[in-house]
Amino acid sequence: MTLTVEVSERFREAAEEWGDVRMMDDDDALETKAEQALLEIEHLVSGDESVSFEVVDGQIRHEPSDELSAFLERQSESTGLPPSTLLGLHVDLFARVFLDEDSRPPNAPPR
Repeated sequence: MTLTVEVSERFREAAEEWGDVRMMDDDDALETKAEQALLEIEHLVSGDESVSFEVVDGQIRHEPSDELSAFLERQSESTGLPPSTLLGLHVDLFARVFLDEDSRPPNAPPR
């Protein structure tokens, strides 16, 4: 089952900020931040250390593990929200994780 999550403005802004510090292209930064978030979620739920996903046109498409699928289904049953919406909420929780607020490289352009 592939779940599709719309990238929130909050997540996009955090990815751009994270990428600016590392002098990365915005699309590359968004993909890296999506991978970080999905890895954290998968690892917490299933223990997995790899994820299958792609970022296309402002959407994250993820192939969740069986454990994450079951977890999201249980949450869906108790909340009435679709699994993709729930995954989006979990992804958004990790939007500002791994931001190094005070660590900019000396050659980074001004903000």
